Amino acid sequence: MTMTILITGATGTVSSAVLDALPGKDGVRVLVRDPAKAPTGYEVAVGDLDDPATLTDAFDGVETLWLLTAMGPQAPHASMNAVWAARQAGVRHVVRMSAIGAAHDAPTRNGRLHALSDTELQASGLGWTVIRPAFFMQNLFGSVSGDTLYGGTGQGRLGLIDVRDIGEFAATVLTDPRPHTGKVYTLTGPASISLGEAAEQLAEVYGRSIAYHSLEPEQAYAGMKEAGVPEWIAAVTAEYLRAYAKGWGDYTTKDYASVTGKQPTPFADFARAHANQLLGQA
Repeated sequence: MTMTILITGATGTVSSAVLDALPGKDGVRVLVRDPAKAPTGYEVAVGDLDDPATLTDAFDGVETLWLLTAMGPQAPHASMNAVWAARQAGVRHVVRMSAIGAAHDAPTRNGRLHALSDTELQASGLGWTVIRPAFFMQNLFGSVSGDTLYGGTGQGRLGLIDVRDIGEFAATVLTDPRPHTGKVYTLTGPASISLGEAAEQLAEVYGRSIAYHSLEPEQAYAGMKEAGVPEWIAAVTAEYLRAYAKGWGDYTTKDYASVTGKQPTPFADFARAHANQLLGQA
């Protein structure tokens, strides 16, 4: 019998990277709310983590679950519904996408909510693995305007990680979860750098002067609101920016290399591969 892996959040940035990194499409089911938006070539299940009644058929026959919930105050509700559906369906292992520094005393509401869901999964009786990735390099897409990189993390250093590396790490665990049972992994890039240092690397890669301009978290919040970002997301992002500016994300781990046997992507390599997106030309 083919092992079925169910991928939630299938149309999003991280889950798309997970799908790209899996060895093939056979035995992979994607959960989507709108089948018209489902990635092609996979078995499609239509359902919504916010509505448990839609999950019974979607989870039927699933052996391993990739659980990613949208950031927001309802995230623990969605995660709870998924874990319950997994238990009812006899899912053997859940690989949960958490957040860096998730803890009951985390400096952001997002981190504290993830801590609740991590704890619930760990007490569920299911096999589990929790992945807590650092600040995504992809968060900087569109941040370079002219000769300036705009950001809101002050001089704080971050263990920035390429989302493609998160996808590869998750795919490694999903295809052979047993060695990772009961493990919490924090994924970072190879170096902890400030956005000022990132700007210097961008200048070297693109062959022109690029300076870093640090916005205050309040300015970043106002800009997000003006761009139509929902209030909760904008406010919580500002919470992260304040924490990062104080050095909260200034570390790296060996977790990526220990599981994949590879080194995570350096920022300069990411910048070469994604020049158009970083420069807002995508």
